[in-house]
Amino acid sequence: MSNQPPVRLTLYEEKLREGLLAFQLPAEQAEFTGLPEETIDGALQDEGKVPVVIMAGEKPVGFFILHTGADIADFYHHWSEALLLRAFLVDYASQGQGFAKAAMALLPGFVRIHFPAVREVVLAVNERNLPAGNLYLRAGFRDYGLRRSGAKGSQMILQYSLEEFSAGSGGDMDNGDGCKSG
Repeated sequence: MSNQPPVRLTLYEEKLREGLLAFQLPAEQAEFTGLPEETIDGALQDEGKVPVVIMAGEKPVGFFILHTGADIADFYHHWSEALLLRAFLVDYASQGQGFAKAAMALLPGFVRIHFPAVREVVLAVNERNLPAGNLYLRAGFRDYGLRRSGAKGSQMILQYSLEEFSAGSGGDMDNGDGCKSG
């Protein structure tokens, strides 16, 4: 990734909408996540959801939603200090360039800045979605055997403790808005 522009996480801004709505995924990936065109508006209308954009330089290359509050209680019983990572994806045209790995490395620092009370990030990944599951596990998420039944099969509930995260290891800050790597 040495010739790649720096990767950073940033809160959604309307000026990024057009780029995000152009994202595409092959059917075998789209089965497991929602494209931004399906998730942005709902996230913007829910005060517990925060849309986040993965940027490579000035180009959006990925997207996800961070979800907090009592609405995640039916999903994860320790919800009061947890954040749910949802709808994570990298646009198909930008895959294979290390952007997902970079975003996962930046996530703990980003959460510390924007959600200082959060102590844990959790997510659900379909057991059949091996590439995503492997990405999350390599990024430091842990599988403690929690499972839930989803619409498309069994999901692993993976957990990332921010208590184990050292504030200095999350990458360089980007004007307080996000984190960057590069």
